[in-house]
Amino acid sequence: MANDRVGLAELLAAAEDAAPVASLDTVAHNLRERFGAQYVAFLFVDIVGRQMVRISEEAASQQGRRADQIPLAGSVYDKVLRTQKLVQEPGDGHRQRVVTPVTNRGDTIGVLELFLPQTTQEVLKQIQEAAHALAYIIVTDRRFTDLYHWGQRTSPLSLAAEIQRQLLPSAPSCEAAEFALACALVPADSIAGDTYDYTLDHDTLHLSVTDAMGHDVDASLLATLLVNASRGARRAEKGLAEQARQTNQAMLDHGRGTLATGQLLRIALDGSGAQLVNAGHPWPLRLRDGTVDEVRLTVDLPFGVHAPAPYRIQDLDLHPGDRLVLYTDGIQERQAESVDLPGIIRNTAGEHPREMVRTLVQAVTDACSGHLADDATVVCLDWQGPQPAGRQAQAGSEK
Repeated sequence: MANDRVGLAELLAAAEDAAPVASLDTVAHNLRERFGAQYVAFLFVDIVGRQMVRISEEAASQQGRRADQIPLAGSVYDKVLRTQKLVQEPGDGHRQRVVTPVTNRGDTIGVLELFLPQTTQEVLKQIQEAAHALAYIIVTDRRFTDLYHWGQRTSPLSLAAEIQRQLLPSAPSCEAAEFALACALVPADSIAGDTYDYTLDHDTLHLSVTDAMGHDVDASLLATLLVNASRGARRAEKGLAEQARQTNQAMLDHGRGTLATGQLLRIALDGSGAQLVNAGHPWPLRLRDGTVDEVRLTVDLPFGVHAPAPYRIQDLDLHPGDRLVLYTDGIQERQAESVDLPGIIRNTAGEHPREMVRTLVQAVTDACSGHLADDATVVCLDWQGPQPAGRQAQAGSEK
């Protein structure tokens, strides 16, 4: 283990000194030196969620070169992402192919693929540690380079979609001792008004989902207004009612007479309670003991309306073991109306929220033949409740 720590320390130190675009080269060099690794590649899922994009050492070092694309469904990469476990299989010649998850706090960033001349349990353990270190390196580096954005774009993005995506948290999933969370937004062909947001502080998980009226850039600009108004109030440590009031006021002042629906949530990590403000939005769904029910809370007026009374803070009944699903109406509109949302929630109950979200997104996209008439957004939360002794988390998911 001493050698393991030295190797990881050298890897992190070298990555810190290297340019952001050279991270993969740094990791590959470290793995070659320590284990004789050959052909090291990093792969991640494209924006649509159907292709794995491979960035090898060569591709990473050649600007403008298109990354390799491999269908995700049924691949070894799909298995690794779903299970969050290393897979080892025979390669060509006498080499062993190893694929291991690159994950940080529940954010499945991608997978690391390499070929090794020989493997032992200790070597495989150190490969997993290196992949975990790579996750931290990528989280840091992607602030400074477009390499990972470039690689994910297997199809063009409109200006509206570009604006919309920049509003979202950098990681679509997050995990801690008390919860596991996954989110997804599937943009429509001509609407870009949906957003989701989350943040975690020392004692509270904050969640929101919003759906602004309009089309194209107009809708994305309204979404920008909504997200930044609610974030601004939250970061000023305002309560839910004040966050909702400031979001509504921003729409009244700058929304040009348009409306938006939304939900704002606060969940205390110590289990003392969860609250929600519902501004004209569809009721959440809750899976408890195998049954999916709507959480029929009072619905206040949408944002952008002169409300006769303040937005109401309502208690949200949330027990350990519950799965809570927030979504926008695009999940069930028009062609997507045929999608059995409660059925998907039940059928994926034993899987991580990432898999429930991925299954639902796939079903909605297929129902609409790849062309949605409205944005479709989903947020899936598994609530475990306070864990005084901690709990076993999957790779890279530790709090």
